[in-house]
Amino acid sequence: MASSSAIRDDRIELRATREEKRLIAEAAAREQLDVTRFIMRNVLPVARDVVKRSERIVLSERDSKRVLELLEKPPKPTSALVAAARRRAKA
Repeated sequence: MASSSAIRDDRIELRATREEKRLIAEAAAREQLDVTRFIMRNVLPVARDVVKRSERIVLSERDSKRVLELLEKPPKPTSALVAAARRRAKA
């Protein structure tokens, strides 16, 4: 995660309608921020949340129990899995 003192030298281009641009500029001014700081302050937390949610799998109680059962007593490998492992070992 970048610190607040990190130099921002990459650019992001953003297309907006005239009204959207006016609204963002007005909101930024009301927060006493420039438009870049306003956008970054509001977009970065959302972006972080999206990334976190996509990296995490939430299982139901039933599925959690099933995963634990499979970890404790894994099924025997299928013939296709054995064949794939042999091919991988040869490579």
